[in-house]
Amino acid sequence: MLYWQVFGWAVLLVMLWLCWPRDGWQKMRQDKGYQHLVFASGIVLFCLWALKAGIREGLDIHFLGMTVLTLCHGPRIAVWIAMIPLALMVGFGLLPVMDVGLYAVTTAVIPAFVSYAIFWLSYRYLSRHLFVYIFIAGFFNAAFTIVLHLIVVSAGYWVSGLYSWETITHNYLMLAVLIWFPEGLLNGMAVTLMSVYRPHWLRTFYDREYLSPDR
Repeated sequence: MLYWQVFGWAVLLVMLWLCWPRDGWQKMRQDKGYQHLVFASGIVLFCLWALKAGIREGLDIHFLGMTVLTLCHGPRIAVWIAMIPLALMVGFGLLPVMDVGLYAVTTAVIPAFVSYAIFWLSYRYLSRHLFVYIFIAGFFNAAFTIVLHLIVVSAGYWVSGLYSWETITHNYLMLAVLIWFPEGLLNGMAVTLMSVYRPHWLRTFYDREYLSPDR
C-alpha cells in the first residue's frame, strides 16, 4: 500500500504543478469578491466530503461536488481549491496524510477533468441552450462523474488487494445505483440557481450563447 500512497502523492504534485493558475492567483489577490467565492467553495466542498458513510473501513461514499466546482472555476483552479477541504480533513483527523495523494487524484483531479471534458463536448457538439447546459453539463455530467469515481476507487482497492472484488461490489460499487441521482440533482440545482441569479460565478456559462434568442 505504501507504494500506491507514494504514487498518489507523486501524481498529485505533478498535477498541482501543471494546474498552477497564474492568472487565477493574481485575480484572487486583487478581487476580494473572488477570494470569498474561492474559500466558500472550499468550505462547501469540505462539508460534502466530511459527511460520508460506508459499510467497510475505507469504502466510504460521499457527494463530490466537483462538477459544479469545475463549471465555476475551470478544472485547474478547481483542483487547487480542492486542496482546502483536503487540508481541513487532515487537520481534523478525517484523512491520513499519506492517503492525501490517492484521495485527491480520485476525488478531485480525475472528476475535475472528466467534468470539464463532458462540458466541452456538450459545448462543442450540442445546441448551446440553457437547458442543455443545466441537464447535460450539470446534472448528467455530475451523475456520470461520480459513477466513474466509484469505479476508479473500486479498481484501486481491488488492484491493491485490500478487498476482494466481491466485497467491493456488494459493499461499495452497488452504491452507485443510489448515489448517481442525488449527485446529479445537487449539482444540477446549484448550476440552475447560479445560471439564473449568479451567472458571473460560472466561468463556463456564456450569456450571449446560452441565452441568445436566435438559438
